[in-house]
Amino acid sequence: MNDAPLASPARPAVPAQPTSPLQSVSSAQPGRPAAPGLFDRALRRIRLVWRDMAAGVAAETDDSIEAQIRACLDGRGGEVSARNRAARLAQSFEVLDDAGKSEFLRVLASFDSDPKLVDAAYEAVRTAEDPAARAIATAELRRALEAPRLRLLTQFTTIPDGRKFLVDLRATLLASRGDDKLLAALESDLRFLLAAWFDVGFLELRRIDWSSPAALLEKLVDYEAVHAIRSWRDLKNRLDSDRRCYAFFHPRMPGEPLIFVEVALVQGLAGSVQLLLDEKAPVQDPRVADTAIFYSISNCQQGLAGISFGNFLIKQVVELLSAELRSLRNFATLSPIPGFRAWLDPLLVEGSPNGRAVDLLTDEEASSLISAMPAENGRLALAAIMAKRGWWREPGLNKTAGPVLERLCARFLLQETARKRARDPVAHFHLSNGARIERINLQGDTSEKGARESATLMVNYLYDPARIDEYHEAYAGEGKRNASSAVRRLARGAG
Repeated sequence: MNDAPLASPARPAVPAQPTSPLQSVSSAQPGRPAAPGLFDRALRRIRLVWRDMAAGVAAETDDSIEAQIRACLDGRGGEVSARNRAARLAQSFEVLDDAGKSEFLRVLASFDSDPKLVDAAYEAVRTAEDPAARAIATAELRRALEAPRLRLLTQFTTIPDGRKFLVDLRATLLASRGDDKLLAALESDLRFLLAAWFDVGFLELRRIDWSSPAALLEKLVDYEAVHAIRSWRDLKNRLDSDRRCYAFFHPRMPGEPLIFVEVALVQGLAGSVQLLLDEKAPVQDPRVADTAIFYSISNCQQGLAGISFGNFLIKQVVELLSAELRSLRNFATLSPIPGFRAWLDPLLVEGSPNGRAVDLLTDEEASSLISAMPAENGRLALAAIMAKRGWWREPGLNKTAGPVLERLCARFLLQETARKRARDPVAHFHLSNGARIERINLQGDTSEKGARESATLMVNYLYDPARIDEYHEAYAGEGKRNASSAVRRLARGAG
């Protein structure tokens, strides 16, 4: 499963199939359109709309970005003129190269509060003689503090696809701001506005299936950030009768999913994503499924990074599935552990982080590993085993290294901390949402990415509707990580 901290894998283009409702899909990163295809054609259409609106703006002697921004803020004319000027400015931004867009953002960020007005308003608050005068002065101070750029950002919402434009604008801003404090202030303003406009109360939860519009299916392929959709058969398999896909949409961006979750309806906990996505496996009767496996969550809009929808999405999907399929008893994930080898590999080579000794392996484990893969010590033997391509397919190596990796993974998920929270970003996401660590699965993901990031391990997080709030409060308030007794025994080395 995926949330904002996780990166997307590169993915190959999906070959054309005349029988598919999609016409063309190609490789792309999440948050960026596929090209060419329905996605690009929609973007070109909206640019033409902006161009036509911009044609209604009277010619000016000064056509610079700063002059266009000032014209928008001056508000000459009526509402139609204001929308046309905003459309012209949006069009001007879209045609710029990367360097031009960075400069555009710096100019926009420079339209900050007037320090003289802020000082005068603050002085009025400080010298107010009674509560009524102070209340009036405080209101004036708030108005003085509001940067003109906020008014301009709000104007963009009046043009077609204006909210999508602002979402993409923030994506560009996040990628280019660096250590620039003025750009950081602009990003903070924009994030505040987007968080209010994209409050979960405004969002619509919709199911996506094979009969959904072709443009939407194309975006599903493009935005999938956990397990790449590699063919038409793969896509159809994920949308079959024993599968579900749900996404959040905003009314002002009806064709753009914000985040989506893919679900498999199965019997018992799933322990292998390769088996779960096997296109040759028979379709199961969803009416006899007792478990819903959430195997992928993908954030679609980079410009909404840090604005969380995932926890609400999971809870609402649990409610929907519970109402639709009364046989369901368990709601769990099959999730990657992207931080596991990033934590483990340096310890195997160095033995200690920051000079602090780490008792990584027991004497028995070290001896067994050295016997299976001769090396100077057990840590280097384990590192050499994981470096061997397809090591898990060799019974001797799998039998020796597998239990050690499972124990170390349990320890990593339950004990390792970064900034007072679970070190693994996916673990933090699910624990924050009220899940518990249920089971660790060796050979859960035997893809190249799975071996590279987590030594093929995946984890089931269990969502118990009766205890979600309890577990959420325990983690958010005390940092407590709830887990099954089997995982706790594993972390203690008690097998």
